[in-house]
Formats: sequence, structure tokens, C-alpha cells
Amino acid sequence: MPAKLIAIVGSTGTGKSELAIRIAETMAQEGSAAEIVNADAMQLYRGMDIGTAKLPFSERSGIEHHLIDVLDVTQESTAAEYQKLARAKILEIQSRGVLPILVGGSMLYVAAVLNNFEFPVRDKDLRAVLEQELLELGPNVMHQKLTDLDEIAASRIDKENGRRIVRALEIVTLTGEPFAAALPDEIDSWQEVLEIGLRMDREILVARLEERVRLMWSRGMVQETNALITKGLRDSVTAGYAIGYAQALAQLDGELTEDQAIESTTKLTQKYARRQMSWFKRDTRINWLDALDPEVTNLAIAMVRKHDLLASRP
Repeated sequence: MPAKLIAIVGSTGTGKSELAIRIAETMAQEGSAAEIVNADAMQLYRGMDIGTAKLPFSERSGIEHHLIDVLDVTQESTAAEYQKLARAKILEIQSRGVLPILVGGSMLYVAAVLNNFEFPVRDKDLRAVLEQELLELGPNVMHQKLTDLDEIAASRIDKENGRRIVRALEIVTLTGEPFAAALPDEIDSWQEVLEIGLRMDREILVARLEERVRLMWSRGMVQETNALITKGLRDSVTAGYAIGYAQALAQLDGELTEDQAIESTTKLTQKYARRQMSWFKRDTRINWLDALDPEVTNLAIAMVRKHDLLASRP
């Protein structure tokens, strides 16, 4: 069965959004239609534009984008809820004879859509206890607790990511099984998909991400963060911990200088990019392309054409 879904994945800063638009433009020129579905967890939030490198409307070439600016910063974003939203939107787009292009680098969000996978149940009382422990003990101690229970899961979660650590501990406690067993590691596709990955030489990407963070600050990252405070950013359990926004908040609070905030954001972004590549490398469906290859668009279009996705649909 031919794929009716495209996914473009890879590390942050590799040009996924731009490639998706070029593919959609080519399809439009050849009589087909495509729309883009966002798979970046932080681009779901209204007002978080600079720090998420969200494409402004003027740069979307008239291509319809979905699941951008759908949450207030006070709302929690979870992969389980995103799975419901994204799959419903993909099916709705397909029902109109249009091809959805899933685009983003949020690893678990992408996997939740592409793979057959059910999220474990939640327990509010247990979650409250674990979150209180996180406040009292800190993420590093909680990460060690997870390591003692599930070393594989702990190795996949950043020691500073308290939210993910708590969720993993919650699952291990509730199910008695490793959290790693709850991750969509086995490939069991929800739909046939043409998955295209963008990668870049590590040294080039490191330098590119450093420049990207500096541009974020020069374009008003701190001012954007300050404006979001009045909308509840400090009380957010998701948005307020996003890379860049947490550092900008610390700068506004006088805990970091501007240089320190930029340096911290740069290091965390580079570390996140490494984790993205480690995750996506496990997905054998991905057709990898060099993001800096002058022919990258033509190569991607050739893949789309090979999968007969350029033909107009009834």
C-alpha cells in the first residue's frame, strides 16, 4: 500500500520546516496538495515564536500549517494528548484528498503519531507525591532513583528534565515494568509513511546552533519571555521549562547574565540535538539526506515521486 503520509524529522536547526514547504510547493505546482502538521512540542504554544524558530506566516508560502499556536502557555503539553490531536488532524487532511506532511523534532511526539503505541495510565495522587519529591530533592536525585529502578530509561532522559523523570517513575511504580518498555522503540507503523530525515555534520551543526541562539537573543528572546510572564509562563509545567525560555527567565530574575543565559541555552540546545539524532537513528524507516546538500530538495522530491505521492487525488 503506498504511503499517504510524509514525515520530515531530524535535529533542531537542520531546516526541516523549509524542506517541508518546498515539497508542498512542488506538489502544488504538479497538481497535488499538501498541508503541514507541526510536530514540535513548543510550537504548539501561542506567543512562543522566537525561541522555537516558528516560521512567521509570511514565510509559509501560503501552505496551510496545523497544530501551531493551539495552546496557552499555562496548558500542559503531553505526547499522549498530542497523539490524539495529530492523528485526528492527519485523518481529516487525508479525507479531503490532501497529503499531510508531519514536521518536527520532538522525538516522542513524532513516535507517538507514527507508531502504534498506547500511553500508560496516569495516577494524579502518585504524580503529586513524585512532583513534591522533585521539588524537595531536585532532578539529579530523582534521576538516580530512576537509574536504580530502570537504568535503560534513565540513560534516555536528561538528568535535568524533571518532568520526564517523574513520568518515568510514575509508570515504573504503576506498572511494575520498566519505563523503557513503554517507549515506542519497536517499529509498528500506524500508517504507511515516507519518512525523510535531515542530518548535518556535527561540527557544522554545533556552530550553526550557537549562531541560532545568539540570533534569538538579538531578535528579542528576553522581551518575548517577559511578555509571556503575564500570560502565566512561570506557572507552566511545560512551556516554562523549554530550552531558552527557562534561561531567559533566569536572566530576567538576575540569576544569569545575558552571556550566561546565551551560553547555557547554546549548550543545552546542542545536547538536545545529540539526543535527537540518537533517537532518530533507531528508526529504520528514515531516508537520510544531508541538510546542506545543494540537491537536498530535488532528492527529497525524487523520494516523494518514487512513492507516487505527487499524483493528484480524488
